Amino acid sequence: MSAGNLRSRLHFQQRTIGDDGFGNTTVGDFATVFTDPAEIIPRMGSEAVMGARLQGLQPVTIRVRSHVATRAVDATWRAVDARSGAEYAITSPPVNTDQKNRYIEMLATIGTQAAA
Repeated sequence: MSAGNLRSRLHFQQRTIGDDGFGNTTVGDFATVFTDPAEIIPRMGSEAVMGARLQGLQPVTIRVRSHVATRAVDATWRAVDARSGAEYAITSPPVNTDQKNRYIEMLATIGTQAAA
């Protein structure tokens, strides 16, 4: 894979954690932690993918360069396309698929919000 495939720019966001003033933690809105170029690959073909599409969800694979920030992403994060504003709920942690630690992939869906 070449870097030219990383045509999208994604803001990787995590929910903020705050204090309500009474010693309780509160979960806030999403805040951008970092922005990275990415390749968004629609998933096609399997029975689970077809079922998700019937529910209005589009599963995708997000491929990004591997570095400290991208390896910290987990299923509580989301990615937002910098150009279109499309929201991707991350559904699986990053996986080093090339075994050389150059690029990592994570599964996501379009059409849902990440869990609180």
